[in-house]
Amino acid sequence: MPKHKLQRFAENETFTNLFQHQNYDVRNDAFPLKGRWHADYFHNDHPIVLEVGCGRGEYTVSMARQFPDCNFIGIDRKGARLWRGCKDATIEGLPNVAFIRGQVDDIERYFGPGEVSEIWVTFPDPQPKKARRRLVSPNFVERYCKVWGNPGILHLKTDSRLLYEYLIETASANNWQILDQIEDVYAEPQRPFLTEIQTFYEKKWLEEKSMISYLRVSVKNELEASQNAEL
Repeated sequence: MPKHKLQRFAENETFTNLFQHQNYDVRNDAFPLKGRWHADYFHNDHPIVLEVGCGRGEYTVSMARQFPDCNFIGIDRKGARLWRGCKDATIEGLPNVAFIRGQVDDIERYFGPGEVSEIWVTFPDPQPKKARRRLVSPNFVERYCKVWGNPGILHLKTDSRLLYEYLIETASANNWQILDQIEDVYAEPQRPFLTEIQTFYEKKWLEEKSMISYLRVSVKNELEASQNAEL
């Protein structure tokens, strides 16, 4: 293993804004902050915005800077990537940022029902041959509904035309409401946070003249609604 990765893993152990298992292969069914993020970590009732597959955490940290009245959590399975976001947030003393080293598939292990308001997916693998593995597929949205409020808000920012068109078609087929649909965010700079915040990969795609697209989708959370009705 490269020396810099070992150094990052060691420093990850010191970050108070990073939550990870000592044994990554063991699933944690008793995560202490599940249902307790507002009370025990952020100490406020601001909305929680989750970035799945956050990579280096550039978007998570940048949004936390721009929107101090929201709490931001990034989740990714790669500890060496998360190191960058954890370190930047620590150096800047950002109180509204946290990271989880874990699988997106295990999202309900880390959050209680209705605990997450919005989910961002930025430049994910489009999975051209495996639609079920797309982070905006009904397969994953079903998981998100276990932690989302009602409605749940899903953001997609991508350079993949396939993924952009897939979410439009999937939203229509599942009666999800498209709130924002911007084919080229740099041709229509209506939302500064869509152009001012750029990830490592976004800069790469822009250098290659790729078009960056954005969708904001509202998903009626039947699961959360039924849970509230039972109370």
